[in-house]
Amino acid sequence: MPLKDLPPDARPREKLLARGPGALSDAELLALLLRTGLAGKGVLQLAQELLNEQTGFGGMAGLLHATADDLKRIKGLGPAKRAELVAVLELARRAMAEQLKERAALDTPEAVKHYLQLHLGAKKHEVFAVLFLDSQHRLLALEELFRGTLSQTSVYPREVVLRALHHHAAAVVLAHNHPSGTVLPSRADEALTQALKAALALVDVRVLDHVIVAPGQALSMAEKGLV
Repeated sequence: MPLKDLPPDARPREKLLARGPGALSDAELLALLLRTGLAGKGVLQLAQELLNEQTGFGGMAGLLHATADDLKRIKGLGPAKRAELVAVLELARRAMAEQLKERAALDTPEAVKHYLQLHLGAKKHEVFAVLFLDSQHRLLALEELFRGTLSQTSVYPREVVLRALHHHAAAVVLAHNHPSGTVLPSRADEALTQALKAALALVDVRVLDHVIVAPGQALSMAEKGLV
């Protein structure tokens, strides 16, 4: 049904303004971003198809982790709509980065996980990244340093130390993704954490955590007593 044929209080825009964004379903929120549907397909139907497991990205998290190239496979989703969806994800990343620059990372562990999920969760290959923090554990920078299967031979402690010194970091949070979807740490993950912890201790930089992310989930190795 076209939006204009819905009762006023059932239209996404009016519903949001009257009752707040929490009253809207994922499809309704997405429909507000898309604004218009396609020939023979209303905007709500298009939004639902984008969220569907078979026809789209399997939910809002999957959609927001999609790249502009991923979105090209959706018939009728033009450059403007693709750009808007990718922009929403980038805005979310920047908002979380600002929060972590203003507050200590240890005060907002969930924000750290969400921030890393937005950056790493949808990548198709393994990426090792580091959050560099100041003496008050506020974010200085996030850098992706290595790609590929992680091991002590593919992640070089010397390079991590050099980047920590470059940023004048007092502490770091290590992070990497598991494209397989599991966030359980491997023996290699544990060994790598201890090797980096020892190397960074030589220049008085603390390893606060090692976060493993996958689409829709994240695990803190510190919370598991592994850091």
